[in-house]
Amino acid sequence: MLRAAGADFEFEEFDVNADAYLRTGVPITDEVWKQVAKADSILFGAVGDQRLNDSTYLAGVLLRLRFELDLYVNLRPAKLYDDRLSPLRREDRRQVDLLVVRENTEGLYVGMGGRFKKGTKDEIAVQEDVNTHIGVTRIIEHAFQVARHEVVMVDKSNAMTFAGALWQERWKAVGAAHPKIKTRHLYVDAASMQLVKDPSQFDVIVTSNLFGDILSDLTAELIGGMGIAPSANIDPATGRGLFEPVHGTAPDIAGRGLVNPIGAILSAAMMVRHLGVPDMADAIEGAVESAIRARECTRDIGGDLSTSQAGDAVVKRLRD
Repeated sequence: MLRAAGADFEFEEFDVNADAYLRTGVPITDEVWKQVAKADSILFGAVGDQRLNDSTYLAGVLLRLRFELDLYVNLRPAKLYDDRLSPLRREDRRQVDLLVVRENTEGLYVGMGGRFKKGTKDEIAVQEDVNTHIGVTRIIEHAFQVARHEVVMVDKSNAMTFAGALWQERWKAVGAAHPKIKTRHLYVDAASMQLVKDPSQFDVIVTSNLFGDILSDLTAELIGGMGIAPSANIDPATGRGLFEPVHGTAPDIAGRGLVNPIGAILSAAMMVRHLGVPDMADAIEGAVESAIRARECTRDIGGDLSTSQAGDAVVKRLRD
């Protein structure tokens, strides 16, 4: 697909998957890690396998990439390419073109905490929500950098008073330095309600790791489902990036040609835009929109094509 769009990048493929992990017991080998860490960008598939019922593989691949490469910005755009994909039926609620800017290396996903008296009726489980001055400041700052006209900060500071206080303080300080961008604050429950009520009101949403994960699944459904939702994990300082579809693996339909390739294709478009080729990114996105509107897509978004056929429909438009 990228070659059809005219890409002349140098590609290298690595054997990072569940089969390799089951064979070696290592999520990413040291040799592969050295190569991956030097790459300008990483185009990633999906992590997960029904043969693995613990978090070791996930943490050793995806979370390691995010944390150790300090890919602290998670960008999850939601753009509606065809009105028929919207679950919201009123016409004025169908214009969706927003971006969730999710903090990607802190919060509840750092794995701090533990279980005391595990397996007994007296068990205590603690999961710690980690928020730093630097981490909160830089993610809010990035949201202002990418906003067109407004940034909405979403938290739950009325209940999470310690973490919330830090987010509120940094939000006010960073917002004051960007007077040309409108600002608004919503609690996460109110934000969820407003996204369903009228998603067209949103430009950029900035929020924590957990809330960003949840809200971006909601925004994906507003545009047609998880199968067409892309994402980027980036470090603006180093230029490193990891690009992946928002959806995980779907072992129940694996190998049946039912999986929607659009999320992966749009993630590739985000990658080439990040690498400084916006015309190519626009061409890929335009080909995707054309294929969706022609219903040359998988059945989850109204077509009848297989995974490979839906991918070919996009490629054909890039070549024409």
